[in-house]
Amino acid sequence: MTLEANLSVGTVASRADVAISTLHFYEKKGLIRSWRNQGNQRRYKRDVLRRIAVIKAAQKMGITLEEIKETLSTLPDKRTPTKADWQQLAQHWQRQLDEKIAYMQRLRDRVDGCVGCGCLSMENCPIYNADDYLGEHDSGAVLLEHPELERSGD
Repeated sequence: MTLEANLSVGTVASRADVAISTLHFYEKKGLIRSWRNQGNQRRYKRDVLRRIAVIKAAQKMGITLEEIKETLSTLPDKRTPTKADWQQLAQHWQRQLDEKIAYMQRLRDRVDGCVGCGCLSMENCPIYNADDYLGEHDSGAVLLEHPELERSGD
């Protein structure tokens, strides 16, 4: 059974609880798609509502639109995720969230060493770039998450 593209942009925006401009933005980013009717008006298939729900849920979890797009692009024929698809997407995003949570915990645990003193010159400070290590091995600003700069005994 093929779903007809018969939902107007206003109907989709209202049912999905998003602004019309959000639908246009999602479409421009390749997250959803519409078709044009004979009057050149955008029309959406009903399954776009589920796709938008997935996008909104992923965004609430802190997943970027680019990550959402990449993950949704793994679905055959750019279809809307099924319940089984959602399970796979959720597992993928759970791993990403676990990594982000661990990263944020490491930042939280390391930042207190320099906040109190403010000098950024302590030998064991995780932010201090001892012996210009980053200049020799990396580029850019000092990296809090750089494993070689961790405090010993942490």
